[in-house]
Amino acid sequence: MAKAFFIAGTDTGVGKTTVSCALLAAAKAKGLTTLALKPLAAGCEQTAHGLRNDDALALMAEMTEPLSYDEVNPVALAAALSPHLAAAEAGRRLSIQQLAGFTRGGLMRRADFALVEGAGGWRVPISSRELLSALPKELGLPVVLVVGMRLGCINHAVLTVEAIVRDGLRLAGWVANVIDPEMAALDENIATLNSMLPAPCLGVLSWQPDASAAQRAEFLQLPV
Repeated sequence: MAKAFFIAGTDTGVGKTTVSCALLAAAKAKGLTTLALKPLAAGCEQTAHGLRNDDALALMAEMTEPLSYDEVNPVALAAALSPHLAAAEAGRRLSIQQLAGFTRGGLMRRADFALVEGAGGWRVPISSRELLSALPKELGLPVVLVVGMRLGCINHAVLTVEAIVRDGLRLAGWVANVIDPEMAALDENIATLNSMLPAPCLGVLSWQPDASAAQRAEFLQLPV
């Protein structure tokens, strides 16, 4: 089974996929084989080949192993809503056991480095009874946290890390991803996070919306 990490975010829209693609590019640059999974995606477009999610397609473009779309993103939901609402709209019932089974199957493929990307923030619900945070717990995956650098990020990051640790999982590292190019006191915020989070900062991605994954990879370390 591949050495795998779960990619979590402090919120939705903080750049989980941007960081995932950069980490895949960094691993490829070191000669490692890579794969990435997006077990659950809400906000998919209908195509001639079925529902497709931009994040899952971006992961496929960066990984070295030739997985099918359905292997990468086994649960694709059309509505751009919280997963439990998107599933209800689609008339589907989701469970952690189902998602864990899909994910284990993908991770059985031989690769040196693998990522499992979450959806939304840590405690996003997939049903009235289960939260997506139970997936990395079920799989025992160490977590890489993407911190979207904007006002309020310290609170979001600290609360998320507290929840990760409470769930019994290891925080393997975190990435500062600048999503507000006008953020005041950026360096001071990063320094504060470095002092408060119990894991190394794997890198800082500045505001470069047109940068490639390979260009961003130069600013990241791989988690261990």
